[in-house]
Amino acid sequence: MRYWSILAAILVAAAVCCLTSPINAQTEVQNNAPTAQASDAKATTELGAAPADNQSVPQSQAEAKPNGPEVNGIRVTVWNEGIHEKKDEAAKKVYPQGMGYQIAQYLEKQKGIASVHVSEIDDEEQGLSEAILNNTDVITWWGHVGNYDVTDEHVERVYQRVTAQGMGFIALHSAQGSKMFKRFMGTSCDVNWREMGEKERLWVVDPAHPIADGLPPYFELPHTEMYGEHFDIPKPDELVFVSWFQGGEVFRSGCCWHRGLGKIFYFRPGHETFPIYYDENVLKVIYNAVKWAAPSGVRQIVRGNVQPLENIQPAE
Repeated sequence: MRYWSILAAILVAAAVCCLTSPINAQTEVQNNAPTAQASDAKATTELGAAPADNQSVPQSQAEAKPNGPEVNGIRVTVWNEGIHEKKDEAAKKVYPQGMGYQIAQYLEKQKGIASVHVSEIDDEEQGLSEAILNNTDVITWWGHVGNYDVTDEHVERVYQRVTAQGMGFIALHSAQGSKMFKRFMGTSCDVNWREMGEKERLWVVDPAHPIADGLPPYFELPHTEMYGEHFDIPKPDELVFVSWFQGGEVFRSGCCWHRGLGKIFYFRPGHETFPIYYDENVLKVIYNAVKWAAPSGVRQIVRGNVQPLENIQPAE
């Protein structure tokens, strides 16, 4: 009898345990749920997502906003020295508001462009202030008679933005002779040239390149300034266009390079007294180049002394 009483007691205890354990387990999960959510929220904020409404962005983080395409598109600064259009009647007639404005009004209508700012050499800080560059993903650059008037400080500022932070740089026409372009190339960047208003035929030699997207096999400019080889530049990483001129010369007129984290494109057309920047194909190339040169998202490349991945013993 005592044996059966003990057995009955054991069975009752087991039944009670089975009935209550799921409830206890569920209660434990529910009690721990807020803690898990809080932990996840903290991890998300640390990884760089937008903070909650009751959290503020550290001041240093807000000021040190890295270059990179925003959610709503690419921020472009069109830098044009703006000297010819103010002093040369022929240039003023072709570009009454300046070459920079003509390029900018096209770009601002294109898909994926968040903002377009026009800077000129006569602007405060030569149009190259920290505030402007902080809001620039790609800068286009047209210079000629003012090529050597840009200060070394501003040249170095742009150089660091490109190489260290990934801002794209597009040099147009006579910007090949600028201090800025030479800083990237490390060569004289000299060319042969002639101003006779002759025809230029630009051949697309890399039709698969993003900068050539939507272009015909070649396009022509009826009147332009000639640039001819030899063009004293480092060998391009990629060559997109080659120009032929009516006088017989040829020229590497669409060249790509990588410098640090940044991408650089040189595009030859663009003399100040010819309506080059009204040509649909020329403008399309500049737009394609802006998209190509936009920052890739890489923030830093780590170099220096590193530890081996494998377990190795130093050689004696």
